Amino acid sequence: MSSSLLYRLGLLMVRFRWGVIALWVLLFVASVPLVSLLPSVLTSDFGVTDTEAQRGLALLGQELGNGETSLTVVFHSTQKEFTVQDPAYALAVTKALAPFTSGRMPHSKGAVSYFDSHRPTLVSPDGTTTYATVFLDVPLDKALDMVPLVRQQLRAEGLETYVTGGIPIFHDLNTVIEKDAQRTETVTFPLVLIALLLVFGSAVAAGLPVLVGAFSVIISLGLVYLLSYTTSMSIFVLNITTFLGLGLAVDYALLVVTRFREELGQRSVEEAVGTTLATAGRALLFSALTSIIGLSGLLFFDFTMLRSIGIGGIAVISLCLLLSLTLVPALLGVLGHRVNALALPWARPRRPREGMWHRVATLVMRHPLPFIALLVPALFLLGTPFLRVNLNAPWADVLPAHVESRIGWDLVAQELGPGELAPILLAVQSAGPILAPDQVGALYDLVHPFVEDPRVQRVESIVTLDPRLGREAYQKLYGGANPASPPAVQAALAKLTRDDFTLVQIVPRYPPMSPETQALVRDLRDARREAGLQVLVTGATADLMDATQAMYQAFPKAVAYILIATYLALLVLFRSILLPLKAVAMNLLSIFASYGALVVIFQEGFLSGLLGFTPSGSIDSALPILMFMILFGVSMDYEVFLLTRVKEEYDRTGDNTASVAAGIEQTGQVITSAALILVLVAGGMATSEVISLKAIGLGMAIAIFLDASVVRALLVPALMRLLGAWNWWAPGFIRGRQSAPGSGKLAP
Repeated sequence: MSSSLLYRLGLLMVRFRWGVIALWVLLFVASVPLVSLLPSVLTSDFGVTDTEAQRGLALLGQELGNGETSLTVVFHSTQKEFTVQDPAYALAVTKALAPFTSGRMPHSKGAVSYFDSHRPTLVSPDGTTTYATVFLDVPLDKALDMVPLVRQQLRAEGLETYVTGGIPIFHDLNTVIEKDAQRTETVTFPLVLIALLLVFGSAVAAGLPVLVGAFSVIISLGLVYLLSYTTSMSIFVLNITTFLGLGLAVDYALLVVTRFREELGQRSVEEAVGTTLATAGRALLFSALTSIIGLSGLLFFDFTMLRSIGIGGIAVISLCLLLSLTLVPALLGVLGHRVNALALPWARPRRPREGMWHRVATLVMRHPLPFIALLVPALFLLGTPFLRVNLNAPWADVLPAHVESRIGWDLVAQELGPGELAPILLAVQSAGPILAPDQVGALYDLVHPFVEDPRVQRVESIVTLDPRLGREAYQKLYGGANPASPPAVQAALAKLTRDDFTLVQIVPRYPPMSPETQALVRDLRDARREAGLQVLVTGATADLMDATQAMYQAFPKAVAYILIATYLALLVLFRSILLPLKAVAMNLLSIFASYGALVVIFQEGFLSGLLGFTPSGSIDSALPILMFMILFGVSMDYEVFLLTRVKEEYDRTGDNTASVAAGIEQTGQVITSAALILVLVAGGMATSEVISLKAIGLGMAIAIFLDASVVRALLVPALMRLLGAWNWWAPGFIRGRQSAPGSGKLAP
């Protein structure tokens, strides 16, 4: 959209200001009831893609009917003498599970516990802790809704009871994220208002961006609710929408209001609004475009969580842009000179080109090489810890320690073993009947090398029922399998086999995503090559490993797309070959530095006590991807804000050095203020109890701070001084009808 079109849009918004305001108020009111409904339509599912682990799970459901939804119920006695051998313990567990075993509980399909299966593996060595599995005949989304009801039913006299497992973990994650989003909004809005009061020195000017931010958050959440009916939307969209909706709406409104106040001193209200949109509005248009390009990179990933954040983010940024180009100018048309009303005592008019930012820019451009030589290596040094990153996929430990599903999971890990609730599953299919001697022998050869593996706690399969039996004994046993076979054999066959299929369960001694368990999965996949059987390795560990691998196969393509698309967008805006290249390089540098901070803080535990989390020795594998996609576009806003103003000055004067100093002086306060707003909003997300969201919030706050301070205030002027006239060079076909430097006209 050209400057002239934006100018006319500004005039139209002033002319029809009351109609524009009324339309946005109607949208706001219509969105309010949708906000409370939103959490119920969001999913915790990370997403299903075509990986080996997912194919293995599908095969298990097809062959063994493992499609039932299950929850794990942990029973624990705090009294060492009160164990599973005590009849009162058994009675308490039996009564607690009665609604599920009797069918009184809706959609229940029974329960399996130590007291009906007598499997010693279900009990801790000291007998104080045991767990049962409850089965439901509902799909995942319905099971999530049933978790509170299940917890109400499961109360065992004299015992602590915890409902855990994948579904309760997802349910608790939803609850915590929803509370985090509410707390972030409650804490952030007052802080943003205080920051804006300090920036503008006027209560009216400060209140306008906050009002627009509130409109953006509510309408954005309503929009996400409507989008959930066209595609699955992740629960993580809730926090990202709040961050983008509040942060960018306030930033965009801040830029428009600042430029309007500047223009108001020399133009009528109507002309000031038109000129504001023709200048600041054009910068906003390209800022939003670069942010949309960044988030659209998430569409390269075949995962519900990543794709839905991309879709939701694009919708929110588009809404923020629309608000800034319509509602904000309409409100400014109503307020006019009253935008400066209710001035605060400390407010003083700013004298152009005599402020701190002009002096900083001038100092930097006098000595560009020392600043470049100092700052570029320093940012690289900040990022170097990322070279030792340990990417991992979080499980129950993503939740705060006080949540029920986390307590239950940790209790089983401590009392029965960290891999007890997350076995590695082998879905084995043979060329003929699985009980044929040659197939039993092949299965034995595959499984038994791992029975004595120090990483393995136990193996459950049809060829590990009795450690006294060898390969030939199992072949002989199953060659004559019949109803007269021992009950244990018949039970194992019924549970683990169907025709040409069998299941092998391997319980590791280590947590699901520990290096040892991941290595075990890889070794199992290598071993199957010589087994002569079709084996799919699945289970929680394999699934998370495959998801991480699939994400990082798509990551380079998404990054290449973002870099190229952003470069081309900035090429159109600045009509320069080198400026977009420098902007992209500076963005990469600040993001790399924030990656290093992520590793130091969340992997290695620096400041973990202050931030209230326990480091796991790794970081969530999705974090670098999400941070890159969100930050690349959001950080580019400051480059666009700055260089658009520098280009205005250069087109007017033709003096590169003076234009840079003037541009930094005119945008220094607004960029610092905009960055402060986003740091506050991201900092609000950093208070989350969910470690992944805490890491995203803190990582973005660090990156935005570095970008707005070190990069834009110091590195950019140093590089632009060094490049001189080369900043503005471009072939004639790119420059087009651009006004000659010094003509005093804005580029079209």
